[in-house]
Amino acid sequence: MKKLILSAVAVLMLFSCQNDQNESSNELTNAVTQRKCATQDVLEAQLKADPTLAIRMNQIEAFTQNALLTKRLVNGKVVIPVVVNVLYRTAAENISDAQIQSQIDVLNKDFTATNPDFANTPAEFAGVAANVGITFELVKINRKSTTKSSWGTNDVMKNAKRGGIAATSPTTNLNLWVCTIGGGILGYAQFPGGSSSTDGVAIDSKYFGLSGTANYPYNLGRTASHEVGHWMNLRHIWGDASCGNDLVSDTPVAKTANYGVPVYPHVSTCLPAHNEMTMNYMDYTDDRGMFMFTNGQKSRMSALFVSGGARASFGI
Repeated sequence: MKKLILSAVAVLMLFSCQNDQNESSNELTNAVTQRKCATQDVLEAQLKADPTLAIRMNQIEAFTQNALLTKRLVNGKVVIPVVVNVLYRTAAENISDAQIQSQIDVLNKDFTATNPDFANTPAEFAGVAANVGITFELVKINRKSTTKSSWGTNDVMKNAKRGGIAATSPTTNLNLWVCTIGGGILGYAQFPGGSSSTDGVAIDSKYFGLSGTANYPYNLGRTASHEVGHWMNLRHIWGDASCGNDLVSDTPVAKTANYGVPVYPHVSTCLPAHNEMTMNYMDYTDDRGMFMFTNGQKSRMSALFVSGGARASFGI
Protein backbone atom coordinates (compact mmCIF):
# COMPACT_ATOMS: atom_id res chain seq x y z
CA MET A 1 0.00 0.00 0.00
CA LYS A 2 1.25 3.45 -0.82
CA LYS A 3 2.52 5.53 2.08
CA LEU A 4 0.62 8.81 2.16
CA ILE A 5 2.92 11.00 4.27
CA LEU A 6 5.06 13.87 3.03
CA SER A 7 7.83 15.81 4.70
CA ALA A 8 9.16 19.15 3.46
CA VAL A 9 12.15 17.30 2.03
CA ALA A 10 9.91 14.73 0.39
CA VAL A 11 7.98 17.48 -1.37
CA LEU A 12 11.17 18.58 -3.07
CA MET A 13 12.09 15.01 -3.99
CA LEU A 14 8.60 14.09 -5.18
CA PHE A 15 8.44 16.84 -7.74
CA SER A 16 11.72 16.22 -9.53
CA CYS A 17 12.14 17.83 -12.91
CA GLN A 18 10.79 15.59 -15.66
CA ASN A 19 10.59 17.78 -18.73
CA ASP A 20 13.06 19.45 -21.04
CA GLN A 21 12.05 23.10 -21.41
CA ASN A 22 14.51 23.99 -24.14
CA GLU A 23 12.71 26.68 -26.10
CA SER A 24 14.87 26.66 -29.20
CA SER A 25 13.45 27.90 -32.45
CA ASN A 26 13.39 24.35 -33.77
CA GLU A 27 11.15 23.16 -30.93
CA LEU A 28 8.80 26.09 -31.34
CA THR A 29 8.15 25.19 -34.95
CA ASN A 30 7.98 21.39 -34.63
CA ALA A 31 4.80 19.52 -33.76
CA VAL A 32 4.61 18.01 -30.29
CA THR A 33 5.04 14.24 -30.49
CA GLN A 34 4.91 13.43 -26.76
CA ARG A 35 2.88 15.07 -24.03
CA LYS A 36 4.89 17.54 -21.96
CA CYS A 37 3.33 18.95 -18.80
CA ALA A 38 5.53 21.49 -17.02
CA THR A 39 3.62 21.48 -13.74
CA GLN A 40 6.33 19.65 -11.78
CA ASP A 41 9.10 21.83 -13.17
CA VAL A 42 7.17 24.98 -12.29
CA LEU A 43 6.54 23.67 -8.79
CA GLU A 44 10.22 22.87 -8.29
CA ALA A 45 11.11 26.45 -9.25
CA GLN A 46 8.44 27.82 -6.90
CA LEU A 47 9.73 25.69 -4.03
CA LYS A 48 13.22 27.05 -4.54
CA ALA A 49 11.99 30.64 -4.73
CA ASP A 50 9.67 30.38 -1.71
CA PRO A 51 10.78 28.08 1.13
CA THR A 52 7.43 28.56 2.86
CA LEU A 53 5.59 26.89 -0.03
CA ALA A 54 6.72 23.42 1.09
CA ILE A 55 5.29 24.14 4.54
CA ARG A 56 1.94 25.24 3.11
CA MET A 57 1.79 22.21 0.83
CA ASN A 58 2.53 19.87 3.72
CA GLN A 59 -0.24 21.52 5.72
CA ILE A 60 -2.61 21.00 2.79
CA GLU A 61 -1.49 17.38 2.52
CA ALA A 62 -2.03 16.78 6.23
CA PHE A 63 -5.52 18.31 5.97
CA THR A 64 -6.25 16.16 2.90
CA GLN A 65 -5.16 12.93 4.58
CA ASN A 66 -7.25 13.75 7.66
CA ALA A 67 -10.25 14.49 5.46
CA LEU A 68 -9.82 11.13 3.73
CA LEU A 69 -9.58 9.28 7.05
CA THR A 70 -12.58 11.01 8.60
CA LYS A 71 -14.61 11.03 5.36
CA ARG A 72 -14.84 14.80 5.71
CA LEU A 73 -15.51 15.36 2.04
CA VAL A 74 -17.84 17.51 -0.02
CA ASN A 75 -21.47 16.54 0.36
CA GLY A 76 -22.92 18.64 -2.41
CA LYS A 77 -22.28 19.85 -5.90
CA VAL A 78 -19.15 21.85 -6.67
CA VAL A 79 -19.47 24.27 -9.60
CA ILE A 80 -16.25 26.01 -10.61
CA PRO A 81 -16.56 29.46 -12.27
CA VAL A 82 -14.00 29.70 -15.07
CA VAL A 83 -12.31 32.79 -16.50
CA VAL A 84 -10.43 32.27 -19.77
CA ASN A 85 -7.59 34.68 -20.59
CA VAL A 86 -6.54 34.59 -24.25
CA LEU A 87 -3.20 36.11 -25.28
CA TYR A 88 -2.70 36.18 -29.03
CA ARG A 89 -0.25 37.38 -31.63
CA THR A 90 -1.78 35.58 -34.60
CA ALA A 91 -5.37 34.98 -35.65
CA ALA A 92 -4.94 31.26 -34.92
CA GLU A 93 -3.95 32.02 -31.32
CA ASN A 94 -7.08 34.18 -30.89
CA ILE A 95 -9.28 31.11 -30.52
CA SER A 96 -13.02 31.47 -30.96
CA ASP A 97 -15.67 31.61 -28.26
CA ALA A 98 -16.97 28.31 -29.63
CA GLN A 99 -13.61 26.61 -29.14
CA ILE A 100 -13.42 27.98 -25.61
CA GLN A 101 -16.89 26.63 -24.85
CA SER A 102 -15.88 23.27 -26.28
CA GLN A 103 -13.17 23.08 -23.62
CA ILE A 104 -15.67 23.81 -20.85
CA ASP A 105 -17.89 21.06 -22.30
CA VAL A 106 -14.99 18.58 -22.28
CA LEU A 107 -14.17 19.39 -18.66
CA ASN A 108 -17.81 18.91 -17.67
CA LYS A 109 -17.95 15.52 -19.36
CA ASP A 110 -14.60 14.29 -18.07
CA PHE A 111 -15.27 15.31 -14.46
CA THR A 112 -18.77 13.77 -14.44
CA ALA A 113 -17.89 10.55 -16.28
CA THR A 114 -20.29 11.42 -19.11
CA ASN A 115 -17.53 11.32 -21.71
CA PRO A 116 -18.43 8.55 -24.21
CA ASP A 117 -15.03 6.86 -23.93
CA PHE A 118 -15.53 6.35 -20.17
CA ALA A 119 -17.28 3.17 -21.31
CA ASN A 120 -13.87 1.89 -22.46
CA THR A 121 -12.70 1.56 -18.85
CA PRO A 122 -11.35 -1.99 -18.42
CA ALA A 123 -13.40 -4.27 -16.16
CA GLU A 124 -10.38 -4.50 -13.87
CA PHE A 125 -10.72 -0.79 -13.03
CA ALA A 126 -14.51 -0.41 -13.31
CA GLY A 127 -14.95 -0.64 -9.54
CA VAL A 128 -12.77 2.42 -8.90
CA ALA A 129 -13.66 4.51 -11.98
CA ALA A 130 -15.23 7.73 -10.71
CA ASN A 131 -17.78 10.38 -11.45
CA VAL A 132 -15.92 13.23 -9.74
CA GLY A 133 -19.10 15.29 -9.66
CA ILE A 134 -17.44 18.66 -10.24
CA THR A 135 -18.69 20.91 -13.03
CA PHE A 136 -17.41 24.09 -14.68
CA GLU A 137 -19.17 27.27 -15.77
CA LEU A 138 -17.64 29.80 -18.16
CA VAL A 139 -18.19 33.25 -16.65
CA LYS A 140 -15.78 35.50 -18.56
CA ILE A 141 -13.39 35.66 -21.53
CA ASN A 142 -10.56 38.20 -21.56
CA ARG A 143 -8.57 38.80 -24.74
CA LYS A 144 -5.34 40.70 -25.27
CA SER A 145 -3.18 41.23 -28.34
CA THR A 146 0.55 40.74 -27.85
CA THR A 147 3.80 40.81 -29.80
CA LYS A 148 5.24 37.84 -27.88
CA SER A 149 5.75 34.66 -29.89
CA SER A 150 5.94 32.45 -26.79
CA TRP A 151 5.48 32.86 -23.04
CA GLY A 152 7.44 30.07 -21.37
CA THR A 153 6.58 28.63 -17.96
CA ASN A 154 7.58 31.40 -15.52
CA ASP A 155 4.04 32.83 -15.22
CA VAL A 156 4.70 35.94 -17.33
CA MET A 157 1.34 35.44 -19.07
CA LYS A 158 -0.29 36.08 -15.67
CA ASN A 159 1.47 39.41 -15.13
CA ALA A 160 -0.28 42.45 -16.66
CA LYS A 161 2.80 44.64 -16.17
CA ARG A 162 4.81 42.23 -18.34
CA GLY A 163 2.24 42.02 -21.11
CA GLY A 164 0.03 39.28 -19.74
CA ILE A 165 -3.43 39.27 -18.16
CA ALA A 166 -3.81 39.37 -14.40
CA ALA A 167 -5.92 36.71 -12.73
CA THR A 168 -9.58 37.57 -12.13
CA SER A 169 -10.62 36.90 -8.51
CA PRO A 170 -8.48 33.72 -8.29
CA THR A 171 -9.85 32.70 -4.88
CA THR A 172 -13.30 32.22 -6.41
CA ASN A 173 -12.54 31.61 -10.12
CA LEU A 174 -10.42 29.08 -11.96
CA ASN A 175 -8.32 31.19 -14.32
CA LEU A 176 -7.18 29.53 -17.55
CA TRP A 177 -4.51 31.28 -19.61
CA VAL A 178 -4.48 30.37 -23.30
CA CYS A 179 -1.35 31.30 -25.24
CA THR A 180 1.65 29.86 -27.05
CA ILE A 181 3.81 28.47 -24.26
CA GLY A 182 6.69 27.13 -26.35
CA GLY A 183 9.30 24.48 -25.64
CA GLY A 184 6.93 21.67 -26.60
CA ILE A 185 4.91 22.29 -23.42
CA LEU A 186 1.18 21.61 -23.73
CA GLY A 187 0.29 23.15 -20.39
CA TYR A 188 0.99 23.51 -16.70
CA ALA A 189 -0.93 24.15 -13.51
CA GLN A 190 -0.32 25.56 -10.06
CA PHE A 191 -0.93 23.20 -7.15
CA PRO A 192 -2.94 24.38 -4.13
CA GLY A 193 -0.75 26.39 -1.78
CA GLY A 194 0.92 28.67 -4.32
CA SER A 195 0.51 32.42 -4.73
CA SER A 196 -3.03 33.58 -5.41
CA SER A 197 -1.83 35.97 -8.14
CA THR A 198 -0.53 33.08 -10.27
CA ASP A 199 -3.14 30.48 -9.36
CA GLY A 200 -4.69 28.65 -12.27
CA VAL A 201 -3.75 26.77 -15.42
CA ALA A 202 -1.87 27.74 -18.59
CA ILE A 203 -2.58 25.81 -21.80
CA ASP A 204 -1.09 26.22 -25.24
CA SER A 205 -3.71 27.62 -27.60
CA LYS A 206 -3.16 24.79 -30.10
CA TYR A 207 -4.37 22.24 -27.55
CA PHE A 208 -7.25 24.09 -25.93
CA GLY A 209 -10.68 22.54 -26.43
CA LEU A 210 -11.67 20.65 -29.57
CA SER A 211 -8.86 22.13 -31.64
CA GLY A 212 -9.11 20.14 -34.88
CA THR A 213 -7.19 17.30 -36.50
CA ALA A 214 -4.18 19.52 -37.22
CA ASN A 215 -3.37 19.32 -33.51
CA TYR A 216 -3.82 15.54 -33.19
CA PRO A 217 -3.15 13.64 -30.93
CA TYR A 218 -3.82 16.44 -28.41
CA ASN A 219 -6.95 17.86 -30.02
CA LEU A 220 -9.69 16.55 -27.70
CA GLY A 221 -9.30 18.96 -24.80
CA ARG A 222 -7.71 16.45 -22.42
CA THR A 223 -4.71 18.70 -21.71
CA ALA A 224 -7.07 20.82 -19.62
CA SER A 225 -8.52 17.74 -17.90
CA HIS A 226 -4.98 16.72 -16.93
CA GLU A 227 -3.90 20.19 -15.80
CA VAL A 228 -7.08 20.95 -13.88
CA GLY A 229 -6.44 17.63 -12.12
CA HIS A 230 -3.14 19.12 -10.94
CA TRP A 231 -4.91 22.34 -9.90
CA MET A 232 -7.14 20.08 -7.78
CA ASN A 233 -4.10 18.49 -6.09
CA LEU A 234 -3.59 15.37 -8.21
CA ARG A 235 -0.08 14.16 -9.03
CA HIS A 236 1.07 12.32 -12.11
CA ILE A 237 0.09 8.68 -12.03
CA TRP A 238 3.73 7.56 -11.65
CA GLY A 239 4.42 9.97 -8.79
CA ASP A 240 7.21 11.69 -10.75
CA ALA A 241 9.65 8.96 -9.80
CA SER A 242 10.33 5.41 -10.95
CA CYS A 243 7.46 3.39 -9.42
CA GLY A 244 6.67 6.52 -7.42
CA ASN A 245 3.82 7.54 -5.14
CA ASP A 246 0.94 9.67 -6.48
CA LEU A 247 -0.65 9.76 -2.99
CA VAL A 248 -3.74 7.88 -4.18
CA SER A 249 -4.35 4.33 -2.96
CA ASP A 250 -6.51 2.99 -5.80
CA THR A 251 -4.23 3.91 -8.72
CA PRO A 252 -1.79 1.07 -9.49
CA VAL A 253 1.88 1.95 -9.15
CA ALA A 254 3.33 3.01 -12.51
CA LYS A 255 6.94 2.67 -13.61
CA THR A 256 7.00 6.03 -15.40
CA ALA A 257 4.98 8.14 -17.83
CA ASN A 258 3.19 6.31 -20.63
CA TYR A 259 2.85 7.82 -24.09
CA GLY A 260 0.67 7.26 -27.14
CA VAL A 261 -2.21 4.83 -26.56
CA PRO A 262 -0.83 1.76 -24.79
CA VAL A 263 -2.61 -1.50 -25.51
CA TYR A 264 -4.37 -2.88 -22.45
CA PRO A 265 -3.23 -4.75 -20.45
CA HIS A 266 0.02 -2.82 -19.98
CA VAL A 267 1.97 -4.86 -17.43
CA SER A 268 4.07 -2.80 -15.06
CA THR A 269 7.67 -3.65 -14.25
CA CYS A 270 7.06 -2.35 -10.72
CA LEU A 271 6.76 -5.32 -8.36
CA PRO A 272 4.56 -7.15 -7.70
CA ALA A 273 3.45 -7.51 -11.32
CA HIS A 274 0.20 -5.73 -12.16
CA ASN A 275 -1.50 -3.75 -14.93
CA GLU A 276 -0.95 -0.01 -15.09
CA MET A 277 -3.87 2.42 -15.37
CA THR A 278 -2.62 4.10 -18.54
CA MET A 279 -6.08 5.47 -19.32
CA ASN A 280 -6.04 7.73 -16.25
CA TYR A 281 -6.15 11.47 -17.00
CA MET A 282 -2.99 11.97 -14.94
CA ASP A 283 -0.78 9.88 -17.24
CA TYR A 284 0.95 11.26 -20.36
CA THR A 285 -1.00 9.32 -22.98
CA ASP A 286 -2.61 10.86 -26.07
CA ASP A 287 -5.98 12.58 -25.63
CA ARG A 288 -7.85 9.57 -27.01
CA GLY A 289 -5.98 7.28 -24.61
CA MET A 290 -7.08 8.94 -21.33
CA PHE A 291 -10.65 8.82 -20.08
CA MET A 292 -11.00 8.21 -16.33
CA PHE A 293 -10.32 9.39 -12.78
CA THR A 294 -10.59 7.09 -9.75
CA ASN A 295 -12.57 7.25 -6.52
CA GLY A 296 -9.34 7.93 -4.65
CA GLN A 297 -8.56 10.86 -6.91
CA LYS A 298 -12.13 12.08 -6.48
CA SER A 299 -11.79 12.04 -2.70
CA ARG A 300 -8.48 13.87 -2.89
CA MET A 301 -10.03 16.61 -5.05
CA SER A 302 -13.15 16.76 -2.91
CA ALA A 303 -11.12 17.46 0.24
CA LEU A 304 -10.06 20.82 -1.20
CA PHE A 305 -13.55 22.25 -1.12
CA VAL A 306 -14.72 21.48 2.43
CA SER A 307 -14.48 24.06 5.20
CA GLY A 308 -10.80 24.54 5.97
CA GLY A 309 -9.76 23.08 2.63
CA ALA A 310 -7.29 24.85 0.33
CA ARG A 311 -10.04 25.82 -2.12
CA ALA A 312 -12.95 26.14 0.31
CA SER A 313 -13.53 29.72 -0.92
CA PHE A 314 -15.11 28.25 -4.06
CA GLY A 315 -17.95 26.96 -1.88
CA ILE A 316 -20.58 24.43 -2.86
